[in-house]
Amino acid sequence: MRPVTVVAHRGDPYRFRENTLPSLRSAVERGAEAVEIDVRLTTDGVPVLLHDATLKRLWGHDRPVARCTGAELEDLTHGGVPTLREALDAVGDHRLMIDLPGATPAAVRTVVDTVHDCGAGERVYYCAGPATMLAVRAVNASAEIAMTWTTLAPPRPALLDAVKPRWLNYRFGLVGRELADRVHRDGLLVSVWTADTRRTMRRLIGCGVDSITTNRVDALRVVLDDSRSSKGGRD
Repeated sequence: MRPVTVVAHRGDPYRFRENTLPSLRSAVERGAEAVEIDVRLTTDGVPVLLHDATLKRLWGHDRPVARCTGAELEDLTHGGVPTLREALDAVGDHRLMIDLPGATPAAVRTVVDTVHDCGAGERVYYCAGPATMLAVRAVNASAEIAMTWTTLAPPRPALLDAVKPRWLNYRFGLVGRELADRVHRDGLLVSVWTADTRRTMRRLIGCGVDSITTNRVDALRVVLDDSRSSKGGRD
């Protein structure tokens, strides 16, 4: 069985609000090897953790984060939305997979520069679609990239040459053994999101994926332990 990296989706959202420091810490405590977070910029250029464009769903305010200053955001959420710097500190030596929804090239540069300033370049990798990953690559030639890919058709060689991803990042329903084998033959790793049932986790492990992003770190840990035990029993 290939080693499978356990990635917590926005922390531990079944126990704590997603993309918050308690959620990140809980995911690490429960066995996540990496935590996927979403980063956006406030109007004054502070990278903060929030998946949605507005505060409505999680915090009850119909305000776009891009129209809030860092101070206003802290006031509206009572300090609940952490900065990227705080998130990097909260997970210690664990890895962060930074998703960059809707990021402009300027926003990408700010995020990558923040990671560099925090001395965290070796434990951070980035995911999003090709255009955003091209922006990351333009800023940092050595950045680790998990390029999100949403079709069964393989990326064009010219795109792969430009982005130079280490991973291709797929929605779990797209991934089967044939796709995983093809990606591996191309010298890349396969990451999948977001698998929450044990049946799906077992199927993906059987397909040979390299990383699974989940809201249920505990369940994935159990499935992986069971898979290793079963394989050990057959050897």
